[in-house]
Amino acid sequence: MDEIRASGAVPAGLLAALRSQGWFATCEDGFQLALLGQARLQHLSAGDTLFARGSEADGLHCVLAGAVKISSDDPVSGAQRLWAYLEPYQWFGELSLLDGQPHSLDAIADQDSRILTVPKARLDAWLQAHPRHWRELSRLACARLRGLQAATEDRDQLSVDDQVARRLVLSASNAGQLVWGHWRRRVRLPQEHLASMLGVSRQTINKALRRLERDGLLRLGYAEIEILQLEHLVVRAGTFDPVVYPGMAVPPWVLKAVSGP
Repeated sequence: MDEIRASGAVPAGLLAALRSQGWFATCEDGFQLALLGQARLQHLSAGDTLFARGSEADGLHCVLAGAVKISSDDPVSGAQRLWAYLEPYQWFGELSLLDGQPHSLDAIADQDSRILTVPKARLDAWLQAHPRHWRELSRLACARLRGLQAATEDRDQLSVDDQVARRLVLSASNAGQLVWGHWRRRVRLPQEHLASMLGVSRQTINKALRRLERDGLLRLGYAEIEILQLEHLVVRAGTFDPVVYPGMAVPPWVLKAVSGP
């Protein structure tokens, strides 16, 4: 693994980028600098495994470039279940650090990726000396659990079309990390990933996307979805719980312009 820094200075650009993510931005400056001060950089090729289910906790990770799938395999059918699709600058790996148990899911690079890793031994030692900062990892774990609960409620209460709209909005906003005006109009979210997330077939996802395409909201491309009417897609996706997604703030004028007077 490469050193993130060779001297005492933390790269300003990296720190600013990481602070665009909600959890990291709300951590105390001392904790932020401690993470970067102990971090290492890993380069993964598409398909490489960062950690596997059953492996021991190795550290706290953050995607700097590329994307990582958090998944598990059905022991009977062998089908893969996708729990999360992590893009820059999302952190993960905190659950095993908190309870000391092996990883319960796989983390696999979906494309060539750069991963920031704070090794467990170094983080444990620092937290031993600064125990009040364990709460920061607890907050990260709580946010993840709230997100899983929200996704479960969506599957129980919403149509597949509306669930797909919500997933696209979350991807466009990088799970609410990007402020409005910087949301992406092109998202790389393969249909098989959407199907795995929602627990339906790829054919069902394709039909839902085709309906949204016929409505003029998006255009399907090769391994990419172009959002043509982001404002209308946001309305279709519905409201997001600000406790679960604190960054999903859409200016009122946007919704008013779509819904009319």
